[in-house]
Amino acid sequence: MTNATVELLAKDLNHAGGVHCPSPLAKMEVANTHPKVYLDVAHTGQAKCPYCGTVYQLKAGEHFQGH
Repeated sequence: MTNATVELLAKDLNHAGGVHCPSPLAKMEVANTHPKVYLDVAHTGQAKCPYCGTVYQLKAGEHFQGH
């Protein structure tokens, strides 16, 4: 597990307000990691991957408006 934290801009989130992990935003090699999981970041401003422990969080002052 990692203790990495990835700061996100609102534009980094998908149309539903989330990201997938593993993610190139976390500088991970997708082919050599865990299964892809969807993480809802918009709801609370952050989400933690249950596989690797990477935390994805909105940068201070960023707000997700939806698309």
